[in-house]
Amino acid sequence: MVGQTGCVLPELGFGAAAMGNLYAAIDDASAAATLDAALSAGFRYFDTAPHYGRGLSERRLGDAVRGRQDVIVSTKVGRLMDPDASITDDRERDGFHTAMPFRPRYDYSYDGIMRSHEHSLQRLGLARADILFVHDIGRVTHGEADARYREQLIAGGGFRALESLRDQGAISGFGLGVNEVEVCLDLMDATRFDVILLAGRYTLLEQGALDALFPACTAAGTSIVVGGPYNSGILATGSAAAGRYNYAPAPEAVLAKVRAMEAVAARHHVSLPATALAFVLAHPLVASVIPGIADPQQVSDTMRLYAEPIPSAFWAELRAEGLVRPDAPLPGEGA
Repeated sequence: MVGQTGCVLPELGFGAAAMGNLYAAIDDASAAATLDAALSAGFRYFDTAPHYGRGLSERRLGDAVRGRQDVIVSTKVGRLMDPDASITDDRERDGFHTAMPFRPRYDYSYDGIMRSHEHSLQRLGLARADILFVHDIGRVTHGEADARYREQLIAGGGFRALESLRDQGAISGFGLGVNEVEVCLDLMDATRFDVILLAGRYTLLEQGALDALFPACTAAGTSIVVGGPYNSGILATGSAAAGRYNYAPAPEAVLAKVRAMEAVAARHHVSLPATALAFVLAHPLVASVIPGIADPQQVSDTMRLYAEPIPSAFWAELRAEGLVRPDAPLPGEGA
């Protein structure tokens, strides 16, 4: 269950950034085939955002799930998409290859949140989005402008808008969708978060969220959805593929740790990406994990990884080698 919402998320969800042409353009038919494959495979939770292809991911996702009563959708607020007729090609912009003629503008105020929610429903073609995440608030994204945007959320009524939508039943719940821990801790006193989408900060490689954020979430009754379980690639591709870590080439220290994990995985005949999914789901706060998925093959691969059996001896050796924190819950503990 997500916080106090009564909304139950499946353990495995679908991160839909690639449906907005993240890093590479895919056509509408390929996107539709991917989403159809995901639904056929049993995916029932999909996460999207206006930022993902400047509305393209929301449009494609809505077309795939419209009319289904068994699907949970989360999207995000904080960016408005202003029309821009000068955009006529799909060259890369902000990581996405899309000709959608819009330019993003940050707005975390009361009116901005309400407009973002309404616009998302129209792009999705749905009457409801179950969960709203405040997208990319924090210093990592905004630098010195972050204080102004936080003020929009607090004094400018952004949180009040989200509370109103939740109180009216227009959404089941809300929280932050971020890739940094500090802003979560800073804002938890300003409102009641049902759930935080934390990207890349609780993974097989990183467990710093155990220090302060997860205890605070436990006290507040706030659930966690884990995004970026592969740390933007390295835990999926492995050390030999010059993988990416936090959206940049992996540094040597990270590569060395991944090599050590790969050696343990090889001794126990398990795949490292499967262990990455299982690891985050072992924490009782984690309601769901949403790896990014780009094509039907990745749909089937992800389902296979999720179902892969992992012996307890693997986890015992990983801990004995000091490759995960001693206080990180492991699969099977307490079962």
